[in-house]
Order: sequence, then C-alpha cells, then structure tokens
Amino acid sequence: QVQLVESGGGLVQAGGSLRLSCAASGRTFSSYYMGWFRQAPGKEREFVSTISWSGSSTYYADSVKGRFTISRDNAKNTVYLQMNNLKPEETAVYYCAADRRVPVALAPSDFGSWGQGTQVTVSS
Repeated sequence: QVQLVESGGGLVQAGGSLRLSCAASGRTFSSYYMGWFRQAPGKEREFVSTISWSGSSTYYADSVKGRFTISRDNAKNTVYLQMNNLKPEETAVYYCAADRRVPVALAPSDFGSWGQGTQVTVSS
C-alpha cells in the first residue's frame, strides 16, 4: 500500500481559496488512481473528486464542479486539490485516497489507502 500525507488545510473565509496537497510514498505513485473525500462532523464521508493514473481523466461531485480542480504531479508523487469560492457548508476533514483500480462507485470502498486528513474550516 501507499502511504499518504495531506497538507494545506486551514481556516478561510467564505469565498476564499485553499490548495490541498497529498504526498505519497513509494515509486509506484503513477499506478494509483487518486481521490479526495471529505467528512463533516456527524456526516458520512463523501466523494469530492478523482483523477486517473496519468491525470488525463478527472471527475467531480456536482457540488464542487467549476470551483474545485484536482491535479497530480507524478514526478513529485503528489496530488492536489485547488478549492475556490469555498462555502461554510464545506467545512470538513478532507482526505486523500489511493487505489490501483478504477473507482466504480466513487465511494470510500473504492479506495484502499487513506491519509490522516486535513481540516478545512470555512467561516461565514
């Protein structure tokens, strides 16, 4: 399994931006499909975005389309999530996830490796 470490979370005002990073260990990062999920207090973990092995294919939850951008740099073993125009309801712990398989359900069960999460707080 790959080890994942997220960073970049913090406190931002509504309408602001943050860029999350997820650094992966190992030399096989390019063989992993990567995803971002988030979990607010008392709620289930929900899908945010995913990106294919080469970065040529991306997918977003409807709620973040047009505002969030996922990208990856395989040379740096890192995946990013640029978040713009953030909303207070998007306050959550954001998790990076990885798996060698193509996700079919866009659910947490699609991914076998997880980071520890990074807190994003959006104030109104």
